[in-house]
Amino acid sequence: MLQRTAEWLLGAKYSSALKGRGFRRAAALKPCPCKAWVSSLACLVLLLASLPAWAQYPGQITKSSKDSPELRAIAVLEWTGEAGKPTASRLVPVLVLDGGQLQDGGIYLARPQPLALSGEVEYELEQNGKPVGLYDIRNAGQEQGSWVGYGSWKPMPTARPRPSPKDLAKTDFDDVESDDRPVLHRKHHADDAPAGGAGNSGGSSGAGSASQAPASDPDRPTLHKKDSSDSSDNAGTTTTTSSPPSDSSADPDRPTLHKKDSSQSDGNTAGSSSAPSSDPDRPVLKKGKKQQPEDVGHVDSLPDVTDPDRPRLKRGKSSGDGPEVVPNLMGLPPDLQQAVAVSDAKTHPEHPWNYEWANPDDEARMKSALEEIARAALGLNPPTPAAATTPKRTASRKNARPAPPPPAPAPLVGEQFRVFELAYGSGATLVLTAHTDGPPAQRKFVTLVAQPDLYGNVLVLLKSVTDAAHLDETPRMRLVDAVDALADNRGELLFELRGATQRQFALYRVLRGQAEKLFVSGGAEFGVENRE
Repeated sequence: MLQRTAEWLLGAKYSSALKGRGFRRAAALKPCPCKAWVSSLACLVLLLASLPAWAQYPGQITKSSKDSPELRAIAVLEWTGEAGKPTASRLVPVLVLDGGQLQDGGIYLARPQPLALSGEVEYELEQNGKPVGLYDIRNAGQEQGSWVGYGSWKPMPTARPRPSPKDLAKTDFDDVESDDRPVLHRKHHADDAPAGGAGNSGGSSGAGSASQAPASDPDRPTLHKKDSSDSSDNAGTTTTTSSPPSDSSADPDRPTLHKKDSSQSDGNTAGSSSAPSSDPDRPVLKKGKKQQPEDVGHVDSLPDVTDPDRPRLKRGKSSGDGPEVVPNLMGLPPDLQQAVAVSDAKTHPEHPWNYEWANPDDEARMKSALEEIARAALGLNPPTPAAATTPKRTASRKNARPAPPPPAPAPLVGEQFRVFELAYGSGATLVLTAHTDGPPAQRKFVTLVAQPDLYGNVLVLLKSVTDAAHLDETPRMRLVDAVDALADNRGELLFELRGATQRQFALYRVLRGQAEKLFVSGGAEFGVENRE
């Protein structure tokens, strides 16, 4: 059927080709208009048969959205003092991941404070991918036109260690007697009836045995009945009361109500000021000295005012709408410390970013190579002297002067060298930041991002060089830390772009030998970095 349909669609040329290939009845087939529905059905069958193959095309890959978080906020915590117990702290929002799109955390859904700084929002503080604490936002405010949050640093909750299956399955029933743990035993007495004896069959016998104490145990507490003399005294005092019930004489321990003495009641009603002198503990009212009025102003509430919104002055701690945490960190002090803060509704596994070298000597060699590149970028290397042409000497080598040793390399002030493994199984990513020595107005700054190449040499991916006079044009790049901003289990480098009068935060992804800028906070971008 498919053969006939193909012949009808392609005409006589296809028929002759089929005849040449040895197909029978190919020449006898002719197009038939009445069988058009057959050809349409065959085309539909061919199209449906090709759908699975087209759907399995490797280029049509869609990422599942169930693993991506709904909202994920990235911020930077800045503090002074000791980590965990800072003297002053603030949280600067950087970005918000919403539906796969990176939004500016400082202005995203601001009403008036942005969503990233809403009350009761909790951030997890990370250093090198490891959680070091929690930060709860209490209130927010503006500093130099930018929103920041204030809160408290709390330690990470410690999980109670679960016992191992081996400890759970361990039971020592044989060593109970030799164990030091106290064990409660039922004490046996000589006069106790056996468990299955006849003494337990009757209720009266059981009640009588409970009130009897064996004479062999002197420390056993014994219940004693009230003495008959006490009962007779009580009977004498109850003459003024109503007659007790008929069965009260049989129970000497029954409580009895006593009527108040009439003579005592008459004495109390006659004069309240008279007090018996025989009671030394009776309180006595004394008239105190008249106190002078305080020289302060008092505000009394007006009972006739029906306005519920009328302000009222109260003594004590204010319960108004003031900030819970007062801003205590202003500007950029020299001892300012920074850490990455992540807020997400889902819990992600811990992912440290440190790189483990197979050969420890490779780290020292890479660091030395980056330091040479940094010195050259800062202009710290002395100029190489030109090779002077000297005439040939016929003197012996014994009289020749030794070459002077090379000068020591210029120091790099504030050097910070870190190595990251931004994805499991990926190579090392090197970051070096440093500046020159001298007055702050004459300093130069350099930031390098590099990776080892196939030959073991350093390949610089990003280089930023600036000085104190051009910070507003080319800001100084200060590394904060690596962070998984996109929740894809891959780290990005978070830098602070600090200028003379402003600053921003930039997020870079290092992939396939390139350092790509993904996001810059604060709206308009300033500064241009140099790429190798």
